[in-house]
Amino acid sequence: MLAQTAYPQTGISVSTGHHCPRPLFDPVLSRRSLLVASTVGVAGLGFGRSTLGAATPPARRKPAKSTILFFLCGGASHIDMWDMKPDAPVEYRGDFKPIRTTAAEIQVCEHLPLLAKQAHRFAMVHGVTDYGRATGDHHAGYYYNLTGHEPDATFKQQGNDRRPYATDWPHMGCVVGMKRSPHEHLPNVITLPHKPSKLPFTRPGQFAGRIGMEYDPFFLNGSFEQPLHFSAPTLTLGAGMTAGRLDDRHGLVSALNSARRELDHDAAVKNYTRQQQKAFALLSSGNTGNAFDIASEPASLVERYGKTINGTSLLMARRLVEAGVPFITVFWKEDEAIANRCKSAGGWDTHASNFACLREYLLPEFDRGFSALLEDLAQRGLLDDTLVLVTSEMGRKPQIGDMRSGGKSGAGRDHWTACMSVLMAGGGIRGGMSYGKTDARAQYPADLPIGPEDITKTVYHAMGITNLEATDMSGRPYNLLEDGKPLMELFG
Repeated sequence: MLAQTAYPQTGISVSTGHHCPRPLFDPVLSRRSLLVASTVGVAGLGFGRSTLGAATPPARRKPAKSTILFFLCGGASHIDMWDMKPDAPVEYRGDFKPIRTTAAEIQVCEHLPLLAKQAHRFAMVHGVTDYGRATGDHHAGYYYNLTGHEPDATFKQQGNDRRPYATDWPHMGCVVGMKRSPHEHLPNVITLPHKPSKLPFTRPGQFAGRIGMEYDPFFLNGSFEQPLHFSAPTLTLGAGMTAGRLDDRHGLVSALNSARRELDHDAAVKNYTRQQQKAFALLSSGNTGNAFDIASEPASLVERYGKTINGTSLLMARRLVEAGVPFITVFWKEDEAIANRCKSAGGWDTHASNFACLREYLLPEFDRGFSALLEDLAQRGLLDDTLVLVTSEMGRKPQIGDMRSGGKSGAGRDHWTACMSVLMAGGGIRGGMSYGKTDARAQYPADLPIGPEDITKTVYHAMGITNLEATDMSGRPYNLLEDGKPLMELFG
């Protein structure tokens, strides 16, 4: 496990302390079995230091209406994708070459040709670091990059065995959902196509934590076998619970209580009734089912995104933006078919055969789906009102060779939390720019480093959220994120 605490190249040392699309809601579509029940969160517990009187930056003149967070599960290789170092020794730079893009300041990997054509629409942020505060494992990386909060001592003690806690700081999307007015028909926060990772090792940071279960994401589940079909992992209406029986509230509550036993949150939930009421409202809404149905999208557009679960999840995210959902998280779904070859869970955790796994599987699918999302949002006039963020739990070690896969002969890259890159687009972000620098081998920030808290604060700023006040169960105020500052230079 890596826990860097110093950055020798910088002298920094830190203690660990326009187009007319078809309508989204097509009136001729048949009503599907509707989805219910977000996974259960936990009641608001815990405390934070208060800086409620602290000055906050001025809000954007026109806040973004929605955010799409695309999280590349496993730890995407910054040095092989978009912070390439062609002049570094071969044992660092690897097999890939950079190519020019539609933006003078941005180069990307040769295996991202479609994304290269969209570079004028996005900004690259380099040198994002954990300041040596994380543990080098996935749980801490998820938590830090999803919440903006430094992982506490329990992550160092438990590593990837650390479960989500009631007192965890909330996922940034849950904060957005709490601060925005409720959507008329849909949840404010939706996560798809899965909830990382497999039980019992659910990744912390993806839930509402201390602000309360009613702000938890609504989870949609997708599969490799049926990439056009999404359902709720906790409960789907089946033959025993039809739309005609929705007036039977007792039956719904009974079904939800049954589903609750399968959830992996802590059992102590005082306001569970609120979640039941939310589920009933979703079931009762005629608009809900159509919002989650992408089968009506033109075949050519589905093909452009790619008929993979990650491609269709991005298409679903665009539909939810059209429907006015404030925050959508898409977690890259890992393919177990390539797990053994990459010595990973089948995602971006390329401990072995890094270059083959990227070239043959990961980069082509990402390139197709994500470039389609940017292009689609722009053509529909939605990009300026939609912040798009691509991040991961960490970068990859610039020096090739992971001892767990045979060292240099395994051609893998280990975890690397000292440095990673983040892509941001839309929502007022100036496209075509590169922000932040890394050293000659993409190992450490070359100038002032940027932390996950700064990225999170930038999301809040883009969404027009300047009031981060919350109250605990005793009514005492605290600040949801004291650290960090928005990267104002990114905004035009």
